[in-house]
Amino acid sequence: MKVAVLASGAGTNLQALLDRVHGRDGVEVVAVVSDRPDAAALGRARAAGVASEVFPAGAFPDRAARDRTLAGWLASKGVELVVLAGYMQLLSPEFLSRFERRVINVHPALLPAFPGLRAIEQALEYGVKVFGVTVHFVDEGVDTGPVILQRAVEIPDPGSVEEVLERLHEVEHELLPEAVRLIATGSVRFDPANPRRVLIER
Repeated sequence: MKVAVLASGAGTNLQALLDRVHGRDGVEVVAVVSDRPDAAALGRARAAGVASEVFPAGAFPDRAARDRTLAGWLASKGVELVVLAGYMQLLSPEFLSRFERRVINVHPALLPAFPGLRAIEQALEYGVKVFGVTVHFVDEGVDTGPVILQRAVEIPDPGSVEEVLERLHEVEHELLPEAVRLIATGSVRFDPANPRRVLIER
C-alpha cells in the first residue's frame, strides 16, 4: 500500500511511520507533503529518499485549487492512503471525495472530546485526569470521522502542555503506525450496520 504523509511541522509522526512500517507489511511511504517550505518533515523525507513537495496555501487562489493540485500530485505517485500527521490545513470536500475513506488523522485527545485546535490546552483547562490519542478517518467535519484506534493515558497531575504533549507523542508514535499497518493488511473494515463503527480484525 502506497502511503502519503502530510505534515506541517517537525514530522515526528512521519519519522515513526518511516521507522516502524515503511518497507514492512506491504507499506511504502512514497510521498511527503507540507504547506510550509521550512517544515522539518521535508528533511526527514529527503533523508529517507522519499519524494516530497510543498503546497503553500498562498500559492493558490483558494483551498480548492490547492487541493486539486495536491490530489493530482499524490495520484501521480499512486497513493492509496493519505496520513495527516500534524498537517495544519483543512482539506476540501473534493479532496476527501477523491480519497474517500482513505484519509486518516492522528489527534491528541480522546475524541469526541476536545476536537480541533489546542486539544491539549482544552483538556488542561477542563481539568481532566485522563488524556489520550485517537487515530480516525477524516470526513468533512473537524475531527468527526470514524475512530480507528484510541488509547488513554492517565496523567493525574499534569503540569504543562509540554509535559502532556511528550507523553502523548509516545502513544502517537505507536498508534499511528499500527493503524497504517492494520489498514494495509486489510484488517480494518466498516460495520455494515453502523458506518461510524470501525471493526478491527487482528
